[in-house]
Order: sequence, then structure tokens, then C-alpha cells
Amino acid sequence: MNSPAFIIHEVSGLHEVPEGHPERPDRHRAIISDMGDEFAHWTYHKAPKASHDQLELVHHSAYIEQIFDATSNLADLVPLDADTWAGPHSLETALRAAGGACLAVDLVMQEKAPTAFSAMRPPGHHAEPDRAMGFCLFSSAAIAARHAQTVWGLSRVAVVDFDVHHGNGTQAAFWDDASLIYASSHQMPLYPGTGAAHEQGAHNNIFNLPCAPGTSGTQIIKGWRESLLPAIVDAAPDLVIISAGFDAHIDDPLGGLAMQTADFATLTSDIGACVQQIADATGGCRLISLLEGGYNLDALGQSVCAHLRALEAL
Repeated sequence: MNSPAFIIHEVSGLHEVPEGHPERPDRHRAIISDMGDEFAHWTYHKAPKASHDQLELVHHSAYIEQIFDATSNLADLVPLDADTWAGPHSLETALRAAGGACLAVDLVMQEKAPTAFSAMRPPGHHAEPDRAMGFCLFSSAAIAARHAQTVWGLSRVAVVDFDVHHGNGTQAAFWDDASLIYASSHQMPLYPGTGAAHEQGAHNNIFNLPCAPGTSGTQIIKGWRESLLPAIVDAAPDLVIISAGFDAHIDDPLGGLAMQTADFATLTSDIGACVQQIADATGGCRLISLLEGGYNLDALGQSVCAHLRALEAL
């Protein structure tokens, strides 16, 4: 059996943000440090740059041109919106985050890996088809989903998102497409203000589970088991992509949910069981995972490791 795939690139630790910004290069270093040698048996792959064609699977060409114009040949930091910044390495890093997501799809579809995790920053799930938002330049999970359909001919792809913030960008990209399914648990009220339960997509293909501040990991997992995962099973996608944000951790400075490190392992295992249930029923369903948020460095590193252990145990 092939080993799981871990996708990274050293430029992930170089994408610049202002002093004190939570989505900082130390996130990259915290993950690599906590992993140590424990996952040396995984296969390691350098994230490639996404092509213009891949970006255009989700983003408007005018927006892509705008980002390239704003971020090419930078000597200093520039704001893309109130929260989202770019520096000299940011365009390459964002391209490799989207490209790493597509590589994860390719590796599982080619049966070179049973599953794959891309640990690239910046995150992607807030980037809308026409704008950067919430630390995100390109909507990596949505791009990977469309890449899976375009290159590999998959009919249905689901993104499941347990970041503390709602993935408005993924939702916007999927809203009008019945073949793309999005399920999210997230704190509400909280940035970006989307993700109410009544936001269901044009084809009832969006499933939101808003959680009040203080909601425990046990309660969140219960919501996934009773509501979100059954919806994914019913949708029977060919591929499930995890938007793996670890800022729902009780120690995270940007959120107010109360997940513990072990809860991320439990939820990952539950998602894996859901994928296996679909595969048993349909003959095939694959699983990959992409890093989103997580801003307490200790909690981030520990939670990523718990997530990786659960992925490789599937």
C-alpha cells in the first residue's frame, strides 16, 4: 500500500504579513516542528504553482489579472483588503497553495497515495471568485474540486469544512452548481457573517451548521454525525475535500468554539468513515485534506498531527 502524501513547499514559510498578523509564517514552522520525524514514512511532495487555467476554474480572469498586477515584483507589503496582505513571496505562495490542492487530487486519483494533506498557507476558503478576503487570495479547495471534475471526470465533489470561520468563498463558488456540495460547521456570529442554516445553495447543495460561541467539540461532532455527514452520504460524491481549519480549537485567539485537539482526530475519523460508506455504496470515493486556519501555534501543530494520524489510520 502506498503511503499518504504530504504536500508542502518552503515558500509557505515566506509569505509576508504585517507584524502581529495571525496568519504568519510561524504557522508553517509550527506544523513542521510538531510533526518531527513521526510522519517520515509519508511521501513528501513540493507544491507546484497553479496554472492560470486552474485558477480560472473558480476565479474571474479580471480578478486573477488584478492579483498578478498587485503582487508581482513587490518590494514591500501591500493590502489586498483590510485583513489580507501580500509581500514579495505572497503570489508564489498563494499559487502553490492552490497548486498543492490540485496535486493532492492528482495523487489520489493516480492511486499514488491513499490520501493526501496539503499544509500550504495562506488559506483559501474566504477567497471569492472576484475578490481576496480573510487572509485568502485563491480559493484552493474550490479550485481542487473543479480540477477533479475537469481533469479526472468526477461527477460530484464535496468540500467539508470545520474551520471556525465560514468558508464564504467555497460557498460562493459552489452555490449554483448541483455537482458541488459544501458542508460547514462554524461559529456564528463571527467573520465573515455568512453561513446561516437557511443558506442552502441553488440546488440544496449547501449545508451549514452555525455554532454559538462556546460550543464544545462533543456538540460540534454530534452536529456533523446527525446532520452534515448524512447529507454528504446522500450526495454520494466521488471525492471529499476537507477544508481543515484548526481555529475552532479552544485555545485559538480568533475563535470562540471549544474543540480540543483530540476532537479533530475524532471528526477526521468520522469524515473518513463517511467516505468509506460512500465508497462501499458507489464503488469509489476518495479523500484529501487542505490546511485552512489555526492561529495558536501550539494548538495548530498538535491538532495537525492529530489530524494526520487519523487520516493515515483510515
